[in-house]
Amino acid sequence: MATASLHAPFSSRPALKPGDSNAQICRQTRVRRAKPIRCVKTLENRRISVKNGDDSLDICRVLNGMWQTSGGWGRIDRDDAVEAMLRYADSGLSTFDMADHYGPAEDLYGIFINRVRRERPPELLAEVRGLTKWVPPPVKMTGSYVRKNINVSRKRMDVDCLDMLQFHWWDYSNPGYLDALKHLADLKEEGKIKTLALTNFDTERLQIILENEIPIVSNQVQHSIVDMRPQQKMAELCQLTGVKLITYGTVMGGLLSEKFLDTNINIPFASPPLNTPSLQKYRRMVDAWGGWSLFQSLLRTMKKIAVKHGVSIPTVAVKYILDQPAVAGSMVGVRLGLAEHILDTNAIFSLLLDEEDVNSIKEVSSTGRDLLRIIGDCGDEYRRA
Repeated sequence: MATASLHAPFSSRPALKPGDSNAQICRQTRVRRAKPIRCVKTLENRRISVKNGDDSLDICRVLNGMWQTSGGWGRIDRDDAVEAMLRYADSGLSTFDMADHYGPAEDLYGIFINRVRRERPPELLAEVRGLTKWVPPPVKMTGSYVRKNINVSRKRMDVDCLDMLQFHWWDYSNPGYLDALKHLADLKEEGKIKTLALTNFDTERLQIILENEIPIVSNQVQHSIVDMRPQQKMAELCQLTGVKLITYGTVMGGLLSEKFLDTNINIPFASPPLNTPSLQKYRRMVDAWGGWSLFQSLLRTMKKIAVKHGVSIPTVAVKYILDQPAVAGSMVGVRLGLAEHILDTNAIFSLLLDEEDVNSIKEVSSTGRDLLRIIGDCGDEYRRA
């Protein structure tokens, strides 16, 4: 079977109806602070623990997403990138999210963590977290195959134990994902992995995994003011079982920003170019949700809220999602050595959205189409056709 293209129009996908409440089907599911950064004002809501039973990992609630290292955003210089990672960590933004296929991301983390070990105090080293993903082809998941691939990430990141391994699987018709997760759980027991997590799994498969007593602490999913699918099914299961959500696409690759306010992408030169993979991807999401005109209404609403609080539109966008049920953390992409948004990101921790703010965002957001019916549940945009 061919892999479904991310460039395919969402309208071509079969409509999916929201299922019955998870409350009845999940009741029997069996689920098994470090010192503050010295150079920033410590806020109680800066870090959070994701856990399942005895497995626990504290992370920064805003994560540095390293997808940009995979290419398409401009050439990244290794030394500049590592220096940028150090600045993020020094400012309190000390959790980094990467994957085996994000270009040199794991290698950059390995260089970075050694710099932290040599040049920073133990307090900062204790705060730093490196989360990675494994995205294997749907081949037979033997113990030796799983171990070999995890050892590659451990070597590249230069760590004995991965803080978190987030597992992704393309094809649910192949049940090998359960075999892979059971082998990953064995590696966790051996001390090679601290916590197990998922990325882009849907609600149905998450429940199956938990029923197989695999200790999942989180699921990384796309979630933004435009894409509220995780709150329709996934969040309920997460609240029942304790699994947390880590979100990406929360600022839609930069679309949710002042840069695209009062612009028209349908007129040549009337809008900044959509010149990165993220901007192109999330423009398709905007089209599926309601189009550019409705999106402008959303941006204008968010701008009023941003001005009211003295912050930026992306800061409002991330805070709104962090306040949603079951959400532990949200990703903000970092263009290491190319652009930096440390001040705006740190402003998220002190922003408090009031009832008026929330209601005004909901009023516009709810005007859009139901993406669960158009695209499907979390991660369905990546599934095999």
